[in-house]
Amino acid sequence: MVAITHLKSLQALESALRAGSFKAAADRLGITPAAVGQRIKTLEDYLGVDLLVRGRSGLRPTPELDQALPHLSEAFNALTRVSDILDFQRTNEIHIAANSDFIELWLAPRLPAFRARHPNTLFCLNGEGDIPMRLGAADIEIRFSAPREDADCLFHDALTPISSPENISRTDRANIPDIRNRLSGFPLLHLDFYKDDPVAPDWPKWIDANDFNRDHPAIGVRYQRLAPAIDAIIASAGYMICGLALLRPQLEANAVAPAFPTIAPTRTTHTYNARFRADALNRPQVQRFRSWLLEEAVRTREWLQSME
Repeated sequence: MVAITHLKSLQALESALRAGSFKAAADRLGITPAAVGQRIKTLEDYLGVDLLVRGRSGLRPTPELDQALPHLSEAFNALTRVSDILDFQRTNEIHIAANSDFIELWLAPRLPAFRARHPNTLFCLNGEGDIPMRLGAADIEIRFSAPREDADCLFHDALTPISSPENISRTDRANIPDIRNRLSGFPLLHLDFYKDDPVAPDWPKWIDANDFNRDHPAIGVRYQRLAPAIDAIIASAGYMICGLALLRPQLEANAVAPAFPTIAPTRTTHTYNARFRADALNRPQVQRFRSWLLEEAVRTREWLQSME
């Protein structure tokens, strides 16, 4: 009964052990690390035992789980094989596992254009959409990471301080002649989304590099995800260093704006990478989606160049 009622929890457990961390498992499943932990905790609460322990080398199974672990891995390998065998029945389905912010801010607003050209395509985005989530590997994985040889590079990002037009207008009305003093008095928001990129500046680095004046630049509210952080910026909660690549609608609607447009953005070394399963690319629908995705990525790259 556990395998039926807690299938997603078992999948999170197996993925976490295989990948070695909640974060790596979350990347595979297209959910947040917190969601991975919650699914596993739900299973632990149901069974009344701990299943994982953290060690220096990553996650390890508890003695209670250790005996069942080979069977768990074997079961999910079997489910993946079954899913692959049944792929011929889902030629019009496209399953995508991607960074949640990429889907919410970039992909979802553009999908209606693809659907208009290919109305019979059914999508599952991070387990939600037209069709249920499949247990096997997704057809496409899209991550913000170092460039990969086995993936299509969609676009880099361009990082720069942004704020609401209202905050920027307040600064202009304050008539502060020296641009280096224009962050004084405003909260600084911190976005951890780009922290793994070696060139991505945080506030202390950006302020130092541009010779701005600001006390305690590391203090402020921190955000893990881009979408809620952008909501805070739109609500005039402060200034934040953020990538522009996913924000074209908000920028064109004047909901957010670059705070210092005369200062060039920092191009990330990481990119949004799209990795397609080799067998998935045998399906015409996936081939069409890949071509469309690359066309849209070119438009984003051209738009970013126009913003510099």
